[in-house]
Amino acid sequence: MRFRDRRHAGRELAARLRERQDAGALPHPVVLALPRGGVAVAAAVADALGAPLDVLVVRKVGAPAHEEFAVGAMAGDGVPVYDDESLRSLGLSETDLAAVVERERAELLRRERLYRQGRPAPDLSGRTVVVVDDGLATGSTARAALRALRVRDPGRLVLAAPVGSPEGVAALRTEADEVICLHEPAAFMAVGQWYDTFDQLTDEEVLRALREQRQP
Repeated sequence: MRFRDRRHAGRELAARLRERQDAGALPHPVVLALPRGGVAVAAAVADALGAPLDVLVVRKVGAPAHEEFAVGAMAGDGVPVYDDESLRSLGLSETDLAAVVERERAELLRRERLYRQGRPAPDLSGRTVVVVDDGLATGSTARAALRALRVRDPGRLVLAAPVGSPEGVAALRTEADEVICLHEPAAFMAVGQWYDTFDQLTDEEVLRALREQRQP
């Protein structure tokens, strides 16, 4: 299974989630996208479910001097979630990452202010929260998102993505009440390899998608 772009992936994912909704598994849903890439996928999901769309900003925590190597992630105002094995292999402690966390927290808050445009975060108490991303690799960002949301008392926490690594998806099944992933290829290397077009979204594209979703 391949996807032309994130919009195509969103339509395919939306069809699966609508089946779950028709079966009664997704009562009173709200859709939260992990920006930036997850927003383009989540828009079609929110349309199909008749649900409001919002965002949950997640930032990876990279190793000092090797920022492309993520050793953890954080979402919302939650504490960072670290990959203990990665920390051990690099000889790092959480204290060593304090400066990185401070920098990423500032960027996380900047994006939240920009994307939310003064709107309060949605009340998730008792609702089915459907967390959508464009793919699941190691699952570190999704794990941080799910843990940050769990403390907000959702009725049900569902993670949905078009594609993911079998290992990443399996690990996340202990974090969510349900994980829906359309394609778990054994030869998974990166999310982008399963899309014909996988351009990075801009902040303006995220804002446009959110505005369109809020229009009557």
